[in-house]
Amino acid sequence: MMRPMSKSSAEIADLLFADACVATCAGEGDPLARLDVRARCSVATAGDRVVYVGPREGAPTARRTFELAGASILPGLVDPHTHLVFAGNRVDELSRRMRGEDYRAIAAEGGGIASTVRATREASDDALFELTAARARALRAFGVTACEAKSGYGLSLEHELRSLRVLRRVDEAGLLRVSATFLGAHAIPPERRDDRARYVDEVVEEVLPAVAEEGLADAVDVYCDDGAFTLAEARRVLTAGKAHGLAVRAHAGQFADLGAVELVAELAGLSADHLEVVSDAGVAAMAAAGVVAVLLPGAWRTLRQEAPRAERFREAGVAMAIGTDLNPGTSPTADLPLMAALAVRDAGMTIEESLLGITTAAARAAGFGGGAGTLRVGGPADLAVFATPDPRSLAYGLGGARASLVLLGGRIVVEAAEPLIW
Repeated sequence: MMRPMSKSSAEIADLLFADACVATCAGEGDPLARLDVRARCSVATAGDRVVYVGPREGAPTARRTFELAGASILPGLVDPHTHLVFAGNRVDELSRRMRGEDYRAIAAEGGGIASTVRATREASDDALFELTAARARALRAFGVTACEAKSGYGLSLEHELRSLRVLRRVDEAGLLRVSATFLGAHAIPPERRDDRARYVDEVVEEVLPAVAEEGLADAVDVYCDDGAFTLAEARRVLTAGKAHGLAVRAHAGQFADLGAVELVAELAGLSADHLEVVSDAGVAAMAAAGVVAVLLPGAWRTLRQEAPRAERFREAGVAMAIGTDLNPGTSPTADLPLMAALAVRDAGMTIEESLLGITTAAARAAGFGGGAGTLRVGGPADLAVFATPDPRSLAYGLGGARASLVLLGGRIVVEAAEPLIW
């Protein structure tokens, strides 16, 4: 159990957030215990660290105090699956899909991911950064302080490196903490459509070594599914990425179960994402290897798919995280609390599980250590304040849960947003 830091340990803090309802997400036991909700609790920060969590009476003096009676504090939220770097939109494609056309058929005609690749390649470096930075700020408005973000709309050596440099720039600018993932195996680019083997060779033998040499990625990902990359191709890319020191994750079982989940487990990967179609053997493999299940409600809603059943993962002991899947084709949203609400309603997660799924479980899936996704003494001074007396309101309301204050590394980056109405 966390103990409050004494006044002598932090004579004067920088910021004190007083008398709120705090969910530390750092407890132990069942989901409610892990959420660790504390009434009339205060949090103090000094520099980029949390220095106190406990009753107001024991809190250190601070240079600035926020009186938060009637508000809730959570750790800065973590989005474990985004595609932040892209240009253009696909509203025409959505119109076609809503009329009943198949996502994979549209992609086979040169739409889908390929259309975003064209727009992304045509955008200037500065334009691509500004678009990505705007999406980072949009995530932050919903209380997100850290995210996983993928390349995958460049699909060439030049453009994949450029996308990953943009993600590093977003992180270095202090807009968000970013765990960057190389997703060169997102789709076959138009110029390699008739020679996919050559493209896989390029990813493994040219692009991955260049990414690793420049230190641009923390993980490698593959879209292994019907109409995307085969299991054999995914094994080659993920194994090569791991050999270069990258963590492993995969888009797995969105449309068909090709065995990608078991491959991620075999390679001791961080997460398997989507999982609308996954076998009992795959779930068991995830549990045995400690692979996090990342659920993506925006995609299953847009594609009108049946949601994964949370009880399958719960009963097997698989941790569940929730992501926006922020992307131009199937989930154009930065509203992570809305995704938590949909995971509760569609997949059967409990509200407590959903909040852990956008904090501590999400941090694990995204590869963040150091206490990310929790509020604890000595942990990062990343937190989000919401104008509601109950932190569970994030998954109760259907969207619009913007943070009234966000702290990132001890800096206030969002303040005075519109309050919640529930």
